[in-house]
Amino acid sequence: MTTSKKLLRALAGETLDTPPIWMMRQAGRYLPEYRATRAQAGDFLKLCYNPELAAEVTLQPIRRYGFDAAILFADILLLPQALGADLWFVTGEGPRLSIISDQSGVDALGSVDNIHETLNPIYETVRILRQELPEETTLIGFAGAPWTVATYMIAGRGTPDQAPAHAMRVGAPEAFDALMERITLGTIEYLSKQIDAGAEVVKIFDSWAGSLKGEAFDKYAIEPTRQIIAALKVRHPNTPIIAFPREGGDKYIGFAKATGADCVALDNSVDAAWAAQHLQVDGCVQGNLASRHMVTGGQDLIDDTRAIVKAFSKGPHIFNLGHGITPDADPENVQLMIDTVRNG
Repeated sequence: MTTSKKLLRALAGETLDTPPIWMMRQAGRYLPEYRATRAQAGDFLKLCYNPELAAEVTLQPIRRYGFDAAILFADILLLPQALGADLWFVTGEGPRLSIISDQSGVDALGSVDNIHETLNPIYETVRILRQELPEETTLIGFAGAPWTVATYMIAGRGTPDQAPAHAMRVGAPEAFDALMERITLGTIEYLSKQIDAGAEVVKIFDSWAGSLKGEAFDKYAIEPTRQIIAALKVRHPNTPIIAFPREGGDKYIGFAKATGADCVALDNSVDAAWAAQHLQVDGCVQGNLASRHMVTGGQDLIDDTRAIVKAFSKGPHIFNLGHGITPDADPENVQLMIDTVRNG
């Protein structure tokens, strides 16, 4: 595959003089133009399901900063909603879902075959973006990993330790496995449709992978991701896939080979020099500046950014944060990070 897009070149294994750069949650509340568009939409879910406005907020950080990639504006909980879960957002507190705690809850979910009726606006957003993005900008689609999505569906909200999901996987393993299978199959169809609509890369976010330990990590973080990637590679063999098992620790080692991911995204709890030695040998890595630097800025931001770029300079690397940018970030610090990556 011959391409001038820097992000695709890194994902193909090329070592570049300057790494491509984008940020998780780069379209978000830290930008005044995002806040204005969200107010226009009325609420978060209406924004997600309005293709014109969702495309607009996806484009805003590209216009402002010239990132090498745009990531589709959506939410990982749209898939549970498409499967039949009730979903709403509480201002200042985050998402809420109807709770699944047993087999009857799993059985009450809708068919994977019917998810696209709900998700068609998301695919339309992708189509708009492919027409409106600059030629050099890669479009990334995404979904939540099954474990992370399941934690929300079981608890009905985000939890600090994912205890309800752990209780169900231990106490009701058959129902839990059935839920995981439903989410896995839905994720394959959802991401495949995003690629059909024009996504050039897809990313699988396993935000709560770090709460899985030992064999549980292998079974519920690695295996579902492997299944999703294997199915997508059959349908879309030329589409790169980024996996993000956040706080995977030593389990990051070998994750790319075990799942088939073209790139593993790293949180900032792992040292870049360690990751270069143990992970980058298997291919492209993405990360991993601490999000707090987007709030605090200054010389610490510059020093840590330079250290990460240097640590990963001998292999394929996509510069990113170790987690999503926070609403209290200063847009000027984002520009400082970009200038430091691109100009040294």
